[in-house]
Amino acid sequence: MTCGRCGSTEPCVPTIFVVDDDEAMRHSLAFLLKSLGHPVECHPSAEAFLAGRRPGRPGCVVLDVRMPGMSGLELQKLLNRDGDSLGIVFLSGHGDIPMAVQAMADGAVHFLEKPCNDQVLLDQVTRALTHSAEQCGRAAQARIIGARVGSLTQREKDVMALVVQGKPNKLIAFELDISIKTVEVHRAHVMEKMRADSVADLTRMLVLTS
Repeated sequence: MTCGRCGSTEPCVPTIFVVDDDEAMRHSLAFLLKSLGHPVECHPSAEAFLAGRRPGRPGCVVLDVRMPGMSGLELQKLLNRDGDSLGIVFLSGHGDIPMAVQAMADGAVHFLEKPCNDQVLLDQVTRALTHSAEQCGRAAQARIIGARVGSLTQREKDVMALVVQGKPNKLIAFELDISIKTVEVHRAHVMEKMRADSVADLTRMLVLTS
């Protein structure tokens, strides 16, 4: 079975990852988060999480900030660098305002201080899972559109680039030094291969891959 979002040959089940060096906290969080109906995996460090990580896997990370070795903020930056779609909820007993601001600026869904209300945490994890699913969906669309672009000839790509700029066939023919009829043929091929219903639709597709 293929995942409809990311194209994986294995079904993508959103997973909640708990990364915290406090064993009691990990067990407590796992018990609470399982109530959302998703698999929960616990890791005592960022390094342990990375060792078992499958890139592109949708889900949420409930992440402590200060841990021995790699910090939560450092792990967040690494995931961002790799373009990972995981939503991140920071949960820390040692947070401060600059740290929270940095985490949110880098894309965290929320930054909570320990102890926090159980329902607030569940709500934020649900938000993070939704965010991850949306990211995964956009990545899947980009891959599909990228494959369509790859099926175009170089001349078709040249014509497409000018079409999305809003240029008429006559001007495209002049710029590429080809006949208007040839432009019309290439343009028709572009729309067919890209499965675009209009220039606006074609433009939207290309924005997703940029």
